[in-house]
Amino acid sequence: MSDPLFRDPEAPVADRVADLLSRMTLTEKVGQVNQRMYGWDAYERTPSGHRLTDAFRAEVAAFDGMGALYGLQRADPWSGVTAETGIGAADGARVSDAVQRHVVENTRLGVPVLLVEEMPHGMQALDGTVLPVNLAVGATWDPELYEEAAAVAAAQLRARGGHVALVSALDLVRDPRWGRAEECFGEDPYLAARFTEALVRGVQGPSGDRIGPDHAAVVLKHFAGQGATVGGRNSAATELGARELHEVHLVAALAGVRAGAAGLMAAYNEFDGVPCAANHHLLTGILRERWGFGGLVMADGLAVDRLVRMAGDQVAAGAMALRAGTDLSLWDDCYPRLAEAVRRGLVEEATLDTAVGRVLALKFRLGLFERPYAGARGTDPARLERLSERIARESVTLLEHDGVTLPLAGRRIGAVAVIGPNADSVPQQIGDYTAPQRPGTGSSLLAGIRAAAPEGTAVTYARGCGLVGGDLSDLPEAVSLASAADVAVLVLGGSSARGSGTRFDANGAAVVASGNPVEMTCGEGVDLAELELPEAQSALLDAVTATGTPVVVVLVQGRPHALPDLSGGAAAVLSAWYPGPWGGTAVADVLFGAAVPQGRLPVSVPRSAAQLPVFYNGKDHDYRGYVDQPATPRHPFGHGLSYTTVEYGVPRLSLSSVAVAGFDGAAPVSCTVGVVNTGPRPVRETVQLYVRRVLGGSSWPRVRELRAFTQVQLGPGEGTEVTFPVDARTLASFTHAGEWAVEPGEFAIEAGPSSRRTRAAGLTVTA
Repeated sequence: MSDPLFRDPEAPVADRVADLLSRMTLTEKVGQVNQRMYGWDAYERTPSGHRLTDAFRAEVAAFDGMGALYGLQRADPWSGVTAETGIGAADGARVSDAVQRHVVENTRLGVPVLLVEEMPHGMQALDGTVLPVNLAVGATWDPELYEEAAAVAAAQLRARGGHVALVSALDLVRDPRWGRAEECFGEDPYLAARFTEALVRGVQGPSGDRIGPDHAAVVLKHFAGQGATVGGRNSAATELGARELHEVHLVAALAGVRAGAAGLMAAYNEFDGVPCAANHHLLTGILRERWGFGGLVMADGLAVDRLVRMAGDQVAAGAMALRAGTDLSLWDDCYPRLAEAVRRGLVEEATLDTAVGRVLALKFRLGLFERPYAGARGTDPARLERLSERIARESVTLLEHDGVTLPLAGRRIGAVAVIGPNADSVPQQIGDYTAPQRPGTGSSLLAGIRAAAPEGTAVTYARGCGLVGGDLSDLPEAVSLASAADVAVLVLGGSSARGSGTRFDANGAAVVASGNPVEMTCGEGVDLAELELPEAQSALLDAVTATGTPVVVVLVQGRPHALPDLSGGAAAVLSAWYPGPWGGTAVADVLFGAAVPQGRLPVSVPRSAAQLPVFYNGKDHDYRGYVDQPATPRHPFGHGLSYTTVEYGVPRLSLSSVAVAGFDGAAPVSCTVGVVNTGPRPVRETVQLYVRRVLGGSSWPRVRELRAFTQVQLGPGEGTEVTFPVDARTLASFTHAGEWAVEPGEFAIEAGPSSRRTRAAGLTVTA
């Protein structure tokens, strides 16, 4: 007797899906769209290793199969998994294979389970290699580097038995009060789109019907508009019109879909009054019908259960999400009751079949029916560590500099005072969604500076103050050390480090209430009303800069904090974001000149929370600013200094006028700009191209919009010319017809080192 068609690896995926679906019972189908169980409840640590729990066996038996299992190897304070109770690298593949073997060998059809893991900046598992957070990745403006790192991280995940990587990519920092700002690539849709494409290419490998054994499927988070919630409040409502949605918040998602992303995760927020997990317009009208997306849509944790308030009960809530286009649940109690929803006539079984088919198609694409087990595959954690450190180094952004103090290696320094609550803490530089790190992993800034300081240079240290609160009892020691030093490195900022005392919502978001002693100022659930540095940090900054010792401020942060004017107090200001475990070495390399600063801001840095929003690409209305403070940011999007000076010429266009019809094919116009390193040190310059619509169009224009960027390496005195194509993507806007198109009008094609330092050439587009 021949094997059924779905077992034939040479058959088309669609045919295999149809054959397997035809053999499934309603109960088995419901099981395939469920991801109800927390993975850490599927096993327990024993003196001899790990064993599968009775709860896991019962979950598999309940539906004669399992669609997906989330977070089998996740470790963090929310899950409660520690180095003593969790799954390390040495056991990852073995435990994953045990889970898979039980599912395959103890169910009627033997359909493998998808093992889904968080990979926000490296796999969130014990011994998973941690990368800098997305905001730091965005500061590199180097998608190729990120693609390489994402590929190695995916190989690590797959070698440990995981199949699906959940990665934040689609959200934008439109309000830095939002605690999840660190998970974004920045505030700009074009920049986020380029990194999203790089992520998909890196994680999934070559585009096609199959995902290879050293790659993983990627589910992009979150669809859509979560970074635009009112007041920077996590999971709140958005107030977005269709144009803002398409021009800003869907650009990265569309890029990810076109790059071949296996899945998207529906966001918590509502759009136009309807939560995303139940939003038919988003999940079906736009994603499926307009974009032609054939992958799966996953709900965020417990998001479907929230629909009960609208639907009336769990059965109706599950049906509502399924009808809207949500294929796979996450931890909720509604999707397990979809069989009842079908029997009650709340949703057609054909709709369920469509969702099941998408889940099965991904399992076929991953080759799980032929290769269900991870086996023993080697990884290269050392390579990923080097990439993590390289990303950290490239992300360091020099915001201000007196032109003298840095690099420190160029000066005669007898003593360096390292001060601040973020100076000697690896956990505070690695961000949210991070597993506990083994002792000795990484390097704090203090350790990095001690290692980089020339022989004979004394390095002293004082914490100075706590991360939060107003306790100033440690301030005198810090002032004394700063006064006695030749230079002070003041390390301030925030932390997303979850501790054993952190409280959590049901979905894992942190609960940090006023007066809570947990020193967590960023991360999921940690939104701020004020963006200034906490009281004690501000006092420490004032006191140390008042000593007269040259002060280098390093900000380790997951969001852009509002900064005071430091031009008269600090000799230099650098942003390191959350640079990951090896960020201390990376920052020290920049401070001492072993590396040049080359990061560029992926977000605008505000002067205060009261002036928000300050993103650079708002609508171009005539506005003089506030009476009591400027409306402009402290530092603009794209800004970043180096240890040299760079001059830009006036952009030159190959044509000054072109017809709309000319944008139907190859780029009809090119823009060339000269760039010269006029200083004494090498530089890796990020050349940015912006477009500003001056006249014409069917909607009010934005101030300017990033449309291209590239990086050039220039030695002292060296110059080059950079040429950008000006094509349909460069000039297109979202029209009233509901599509992207180039409209006639007058455009300024601008090039420069940041969004506020550009020179322009005019281009006329005729009908």
